[in-house]
Order: sequence, then structure tokens, then C-alpha cells
Amino acid sequence: MRQIVLDTETTGLDPAQGNRIIEIGCVEIIDRKLTGRHYHQYINPERESEEGALSVHGITSEFLSDKPLFSQIAEAFLAFVDGAELIIHNAPFDTAFLNSELSRVHGEPFAIASRCSITDTLVMAKERHPGQRNSLDALCKRYDVDNSQRELHGALLDAEILADLYLTMTGGQVSLLSGTSAEGGNRSVSSNRDSAFRRVDPSLASRLKILPASSVELQAHEDQLAILRKKAGSCAWDNIDAAGKQAGN
Repeated sequence: MRQIVLDTETTGLDPAQGNRIIEIGCVEIIDRKLTGRHYHQYINPERESEEGALSVHGITSEFLSDKPLFSQIAEAFLAFVDGAELIIHNAPFDTAFLNSELSRVHGEPFAIASRCSITDTLVMAKERHPGQRNSLDALCKRYDVDNSQRELHGALLDAEILADLYLTMTGGQVSLLSGTSAEGGNRSVSSNRDSAFRRVDPSLASRLKILPASSVELQAHEDQLAILRKKAGSCAWDNIDAAGKQAGN
């Protein structure tokens, strides 16, 4: 699966009021791994940024004066995102601007959703954390994602942070355990355990000693699980422990 984490910076809040995109940042994820490929472009909006927007991103008209127009980068941008799933925080904002810019280039209504599927991480966060603050900064603090370099908003930096946040929010612990999978959930713990013992030389297996964890080790284990539950909302180890106890019964 190819996913593109995307963010934009703009001259203001509403494309219907003539506001334009001034920066696009995209980060590529394939099969839940950051590939290192990205798309980043500053754009000359042919207008000034509103005061409120300028205070957020700090990108001046002087800096943008020699940058290409959106019409000059539209083809390269579409080639990079075409067919991917776009991961966007507050997607209606960014897609409204992209649709406005692309419609201007094509001379007719254009929807980025016709070329890409779209996942809104703000909607995802509100479903998981109703009634709480779900801004990018708030989510980074909640999931312990480093955003210390984010003094001002920047499209590429925000896309990189959102990529880390999205993988943390959706990853959990399932990829670390052979007895679990994201699609199928917990598989048989006892069968995995038995197959592991079958791979051990019988003469060696007979001499293996079972060393129970100490009370200090058990408490450290529980403390670590509590951290994982706080970060990911759930912990796959809980299901494995429950399945193991059920198998023992």
C-alpha cells in the first residue's frame, strides 16, 4: 500500500476568498515504512499572505517571489501523489485548497479525490479521543511524538511529524509479536508456543529450566504495558495474556 502524508501552507483560511497555496510537503509511506522519498515545493501565490496566516508559517512574499507558480508544478505534484492514499490532518482544509488550485490550472472543476483516496487523521483522532484537544501538537504530546523542531508551521516538517504520528496511532504492538497480525488479530498462542518447542532438540529441551519472573520484573512488565496502552490506546500483549490463560484453563 502506498500512502502519502500531505500538508500545505496557505496565504489564508479560505480559497473562496482568493487565498492560495504557498507550500506543499509530502512524505511517502509504503507498507507502513517511511521510504525517504518526499515531495516539497514552495509556490508563488501572486498575492500577499494574510496577517494571521503569516504569523503561523512565517513565509514572506519576498521569499516566495522567485518560486514557481502552482500551474508550473501541478503536473509534478499530481504525478507524485497519483493513486496513493493521502493522509492529511483536517483534510477538508487542504483538499479545498488543492481542488481550487487544480481547478484553476485545468480550467474546470477538479477534485483531488478523483486521483487519490483520503484519510483524515483529525477525524480519526476525534473518534479515539472524543472531547479532547486533537491538534497536531496535542496529539504529538499524547502519543509522545517529537515535535520539538516545530516553532513555526512548515508543510514538509508537519508532514514528517504527521507521518510519525499516524504510524504510532495506527501501529500498536501487532508487528512485534509473531502470534498477532493487524488483519487477523490474535492467533493461537498455544500453537505458536508448541511449534517453537518442536524446533528445539529434544535432548536439549529436557534440560531446559523454567525461570519464573521475579516480582520486580513482573511489575516492570506491567509498567511498560501501561505506557504502551497510553500511547496506542490498546496493547496486543493483553490479548496474548488472556489467550494464554484461557489455553491454560
